[in-house]
Amino acid sequence: MPAYKDETTGTWYAKFYCADWTGHRKQIKKRGFETKRDALHYERSYKLQKEGDLDMTFGDFFQLYQEDMEKRLKHNTWLSKEHVVRTKILPYFKDKVMCEISPTDIMKWQNELLEGDKETGKAYSQTYMKTIHNQLSCIFNHAIKYYGMKSNPARLAGNMGKEESKEMQIWTKEEYKAFSEAIMDKLTAYYAFELLYWTGIRCGECLALTMEDFDLEKRTMRINKSYQRLERKDVITSPKTAKSNRVIKLPEFLAEEMEEYFQMLYKFKPTDRIFPYSKSFLHHEMDRGVKKSGVKRIRVHDLRHSHISLLIDEGFSAVDIGSRVGHESQDITFRYAHMFPSRQDDMADRLDLDRKNMDQQDWNDDREDCMEDHIEDHKTADNVIRIAYL
Repeated sequence: MPAYKDETTGTWYAKFYCADWTGHRKQIKKRGFETKRDALHYERSYKLQKEGDLDMTFGDFFQLYQEDMEKRLKHNTWLSKEHVVRTKILPYFKDKVMCEISPTDIMKWQNELLEGDKETGKAYSQTYMKTIHNQLSCIFNHAIKYYGMKSNPARLAGNMGKEESKEMQIWTKEEYKAFSEAIMDKLTAYYAFELLYWTGIRCGECLALTMEDFDLEKRTMRINKSYQRLERKDVITSPKTAKSNRVIKLPEFLAEEMEEYFQMLYKFKPTDRIFPYSKSFLHHEMDRGVKKSGVKRIRVHDLRHSHISLLIDEGFSAVDIGSRVGHESQDITFRYAHMFPSRQDDMADRLDLDRKNMDQQDWNDDREDCMEDHIEDHKTADNVIRIAYL
């Protein structure tokens, strides 16, 4: 699989022979690649597509998959995907030829995972097993879509695991008040949790905030980024979804608190993070405040659920709530349906009122006429039976 450099342009080109659908070999030439690696990648991809199947190991194809997908995904998303593949998938499939992997191979691999972690002996959660299988199936789907693989053995074998709905924990206003008073001795933590509870923003969104994201005169806060700690580095990324880009209106007391907090930030630039910590800081302060206040332990992320629950109790619609917290309204409706007040009693009462408002006399007359007809029909039937017996 050679590649050649064009000395005139400084770019690389691929030149190779490949059999067409009739079996005849023909020369393929493609110019304009910036690197030799790009030229070789083109040749390999072209041949795989023409051959209609993949005669390479799963490990080699994963390298190809990584080249195709890594730059298209958010860095933290790719790291999560790569970790699952390298720890749970490659050890079993690395040396197997892609086009020879069968549904039976997939089932054997699933059975090993169903036995749990070999080192700890603990079973994997249903959600985690489903995630692992989906990552494997995703790689095969990529091979089908772009490299001519004929079928997805992971899909044919069937999924394993299932989505588990975790119990949603929330704090009431009284519980949050007790917690916030317990951490007030560390003001940085206090103001961070004030934002989390009273605005429903995500942890990463909170930790990415800068002073220039606030307009305290208009009492607004802009969400357009998220903080992640990846590979021991602070990384600022785009928010979780496109819907997450939003402007949130702050309650008056919270705008005043943030103004007080900004006055305490010594030598901070408008572009500096106002909470220069990682998520571990929030988890540590959560533990400290819970221990000190005696309220039940919830996750930091559950403050978001607590805020949404509070808005539901206040009577706001799923559309309004979704816009504030960066969710689609249908997601709010689906996930928090059990929190919305039931309208079944109202529906039944309204139908009862509609029924009573009808012209009751006409209704009774019609019903009496029907009853008389019913009785006459029975009398006629009885006479017919008597005649038949005579």
